[in-house]
Amino acid sequence: MQNTVKIVSPYDLSVIKELNLMDRNELEKAIQTAQHLFENQSLWIPAYKRMEILEKAASLMSDRVGELIHLALSEGGKPYQDSKAEVLRAIKGVKLAAEHISQIKGEQIPMALTESAQSRLAFTTKEPIGIVAAISAFNHPLNLAVHQIATAFAAGCPVMFKPALTTPMSGIALAEIFKDAGAPEGWIQVVLCERDLAEALVTDSRIHFFSFIGSAKVGWYLHSKLSPGTRSALEHGGAAPVIVEQDADFGEMIPDLVKGGFYHAGQVCVSVQRVYVHEGIIENFIKKFVTEANQLTVGDPADAATDVGPLILPKEVDRVAEWVNEAIVEGAQLLTGGKRISETLYQPTVLLNPSEKSKVSTNEIFGPVVCIYTYTDRDEAINRANALDVHFQAAVFTKNIDIAMDTVKKLNATAVMVNDHTAFRVDWMPFGGRDTSGIGMGGISYTINEMMREKMTVIKSKYL
Repeated sequence: MQNTVKIVSPYDLSVIKELNLMDRNELEKAIQTAQHLFENQSLWIPAYKRMEILEKAASLMSDRVGELIHLALSEGGKPYQDSKAEVLRAIKGVKLAAEHISQIKGEQIPMALTESAQSRLAFTTKEPIGIVAAISAFNHPLNLAVHQIATAFAAGCPVMFKPALTTPMSGIALAEIFKDAGAPEGWIQVVLCERDLAEALVTDSRIHFFSFIGSAKVGWYLHSKLSPGTRSALEHGGAAPVIVEQDADFGEMIPDLVKGGFYHAGQVCVSVQRVYVHEGIIENFIKKFVTEANQLTVGDPADAATDVGPLILPKEVDRVAEWVNEAIVEGAQLLTGGKRISETLYQPTVLLNPSEKSKVSTNEIFGPVVCIYTYTDRDEAINRANALDVHFQAAVFTKNIDIAMDTVKKLNATAVMVNDHTAFRVDWMPFGGRDTSGIGMGGISYTINEMMREKMTVIKSKYL
């Protein structure tokens, strides 16, 4: 009897669909298919054809925007307007992948710099790295699939894509779109399986590249089990810090920080989480931030007026509520929220000065909770912001360019936003964590480059 998984609405917990899970024999056949495609170079898809397929896929996605929004919203619970933005962003990502193919190139290596290197011509070319095993997270079910599937396809790699079991339908739909766009059989395979088979996939010696988006605990564990020679890129979460100086522009800052903190109910790896505010403006900041947070509409993601939807699972609401209550017991002041609305919804919550040892201060919350801390000395605030072992994106709000650049220099982060929230991203910029937050760099073109390897050709001739 075949195992199945039920896809459940995060909002009302209704069953959307039931899908079959892959067994070990099916996984083996899938790996063999990918291996055959990669090892037989006569089956490789030429660059012009990959570009055509990607461009056609983007066009088909545009034709099916409504369907893709409905899928992403239904399985992921992200509010309508944000799900629409995700789908449009995903289409742009596929176009970026097509465009980058023309930029894949090597370089000439200078020779004759020593007597022994005379009479030689040397140059590098780029080749696909091989079979890509990709494991994705639930929070951007279509766009994350694009970042792993479209990039691998653009690089010329067969890709085996394992979506989150809570949100697999968007990735399956994307694979079908690529098939309709002309992608040959086997180049994009969706692997719907339990964790033990996912581990068997990524640790198989035939896998050349492991792409992971998800929790640090799982990602680093799988990374430690990779076969020798398998390269990897891991994107984990953070606890994004923000430094707010006394001269910050409240009119610009408050809407940005509220959006960055409560977008997708805080279920974003670079959500605004820890906001360090100078004590000289703390009262005004709290008043305006709480007022703005209280104006957010929480509810049905299908309603265009909804700002904050459900968490992905009821147990995540349990966890967030437990962490908030624990922080209050440990001394945090509850400024707003702090209550469960339903089995799946939690109020946008703001805490003031929780203990630096509370879970909300030391762990990625991944829920609709923002913590505010006061400071008097900026360097001390930066040290507190840097104190955790997760470092991803950060931000500083100030109109003083010297303070801004000094803060950018001192914050331990892969990207620092000046006068913008920590969750800002466009898909043509590099994106990724450092230290415990990940390894490698995302962004469409950056990921394509990571999924390729260099080969050097050296020609010796007396005529050179």
